[in-house]
Order: sequence, then C-alpha cells, then structure tokens
Amino acid sequence: MQVSHLTLLLSIFLCSCGPAQNDDTATTEDSAHQHEMSAAAEGPQPKSKSPHTTTMGNIGNAHVHIEYSSPSVRGRTIWGGLVAYDQVWSTGAHNATAVNFSEPVRVGNIELEAGTYAFFTIPGRENWTVILNENYDQHLADDYDESLDRVRVNVTPERLDQPVESLTYAVEPGADGHGAITVAWDSLKIALHIATIK
Repeated sequence: MQVSHLTLLLSIFLCSCGPAQNDDTATTEDSAHQHEMSAAAEGPQPKSKSPHTTTMGNIGNAHVHIEYSSPSVRGRTIWGGLVAYDQVWSTGAHNATAVNFSEPVRVGNIELEAGTYAFFTIPGRENWTVILNENYDQHLADDYDESLDRVRVNVTPERLDQPVESLTYAVEPGADGHGAITVAWDSLKIALHIATIK
C-alpha cells in the first residue's frame, strides 16, 4: 500500500510539473511574438530632425574630422530667433560639435596640439566669435566653461545668395598648408581659417 501510495503521488507530481513548464515556455514565446508584432506595427522610427553628421578633409598635412548634429531651418527665424545673438551656441544640435585635428595646427596666432575640441560660436548681428574649447564631450553648451577656451577669433559672416536649409560644416583646403572650417546655415556662412604647422 505504501508503494502504491508513493507511485500515485509521484505520478501526480510529474503530471503537474510537465504542463506548467510547457505553459511557461508558451507564455515566453507568446510574449516575444507579441513584442515582435508590436514593433512591426510601429514601423521604422522617425528620422531625427537634426541628424548626426560627419564631415572631414585635409588641410596641409592635418586631417580634420568634424562630428555634429545638423538642424534644418523648417520655416523658422534662425538668427535672433532660434539662435540668440550674443550667447554661446554649440553651432549645431544635441551634443557639442567636435573637431579633431590629426596634427598640430595654427588658428590666428595660437598653436593647437593635435586632438579634439568643441566648436562654439557667439553669433552677433555684425560679427561672430568662433571658439575652440577643450571640453568637446558635453550636451549643447550646458557645461561650457570659458576658462577651457583655447581659441577665440572674431569673424565676419558672409551673406549667401541662396539659403542653406540644413546646417552644414565643410573642411575647405587652400594652398601652402592653409584652409578653413566653414559653417553655412540659412542666409549666412562663416569661416575659421586654419594653417598647419610645418
């Protein structure tokens, strides 16, 4: 009687465990399937209105690599509107624009070591200040610290005949190790002149 009783209990235990494991597996598979179906129904995520963009080029023997996020005009007033006058601007969207020089360069009278710098500007109605700052890893200009500026140069913006919809950086090589980093957006373009150190 004891053996029969034990056999009966063992049979009940095995029967109760089997379906529970299958149910758990089925539940996990159903959940994964529902997640896949939900993701498929949502479709692809919308593109960023300020996509991450890279541009690069050579000035003399220096490779210049620029990482930035490119906002668009989209019918908005940019200068004195979206971008305030006389305030430090990351000159892009999201994270600060990062400029890497593979070799030492000269900006104005200042020599910069090879490395990565944040590109900031202070737009004015007539003239702008262009800044290269040591802290390139920051959101917008939230942690901007003037004491970390390595370069401050005054430039006069050029008025464009045709507006530029998306903010666009370019590396423009010149002769004899000279060139410029340019930024064009809406109706304006600025240039930061660079020279390599021989």
